[in-house]
Amino acid sequence: MRWRATAFALASIAALATAAPAQAVDMEGLKSKGFIQCGISGILPGFSTPDDKGNFSGIDVDYCRALAAAVFGDATKVKFTPLSAKERFTALQSGEIDVLSRNTTWTYSRDTGQGINFVGVIYYDGQGIMVNKSLGVSSAEELDGATICVNQGTTSELNLADFFRTKGLAFTPVTYENMNEVVAAYAKGRCDAYTADRSQLAAQRTKLEDPSQHVILPDVLSKEPLGPVVRQGDDEWFNVAKWTLFTLVNAEELGITSANADELKTSSTNPNVQRLLGTEGALGEKLGLADDFGYQIVKQVGNYGEVFDRNLGPDTPIGLERGENALWTNKGLHYAPPLR
Repeated sequence: MRWRATAFALASIAALATAAPAQAVDMEGLKSKGFIQCGISGILPGFSTPDDKGNFSGIDVDYCRALAAAVFGDATKVKFTPLSAKERFTALQSGEIDVLSRNTTWTYSRDTGQGINFVGVIYYDGQGIMVNKSLGVSSAEELDGATICVNQGTTSELNLADFFRTKGLAFTPVTYENMNEVVAAYAKGRCDAYTADRSQLAAQRTKLEDPSQHVILPDVLSKEPLGPVVRQGDDEWFNVAKWTLFTLVNAEELGITSANADELKTSSTNPNVQRLLGTEGALGEKLGLADDFGYQIVKQVGNYGEVFDRNLGPDTPIGLERGENALWTNKGLHYAPPLR
């Protein structure tokens, strides 16, 4: 079963790599269109889910809104396309979406073989395994012979096979294309365990009938740097996408928030703050944007810390600590190039 899962995933990568690339995103054309088409999961709490009125929220959603704030000065000028893991790269390559912001892991094969560019890392993650407490296990190494639910066509599928092969353990994968199908199968007991990114496990656990009965094992199977993606060849758009993410991180480091951006715009004497808020230099001009694009991002969406806390933090149902996703100044991994 392991080789079949691996062969399927590699075949999917090869097929996507040969897909005809779409016409590059032209900034003037994008502005004429009047909105950004953003590909998301649409079903993962904390990253992208709709409310009862169909309005999406989550860290991936907020990144797209930050892009709209940068390009249009209006964070609402974005439309969302929910995509499965299997659909996401085809939708990007075909031009159906302008940017993919869908809890997607940055890997070598994706970065070099599919005609796409990763913008950066919006969330540092690692793959984990969740089990029902009734199973009575405390480590993934106790799952020899287990059946494990996993999302088809993901790095999780490949990492799972690698982990069990390395440990000399047997397992049977139970795969589904749709993430909700994976969770439903696990909830109904069709598999002994469920594997995905640890943040995803924490998010999906909130959907279960009794979340307290499910534990995420301490084992970390992989590195999973998650980030937005654009097509290769869209160099101008790639720069806008990169510096939107960097602006979120730099704003937190500089102490600029949605609440104090207006005050700092007129009162700050810090040149770094002035450049980010657009009162010094002409940084926006280099990207084809207004010079206050950084101000628009922070004022309308917030800095990275605000986005994290609002969607994933301790006061949300998901309840994640910053951990590796803290700034480098606070023993985390987030670090952005300077705005100068």
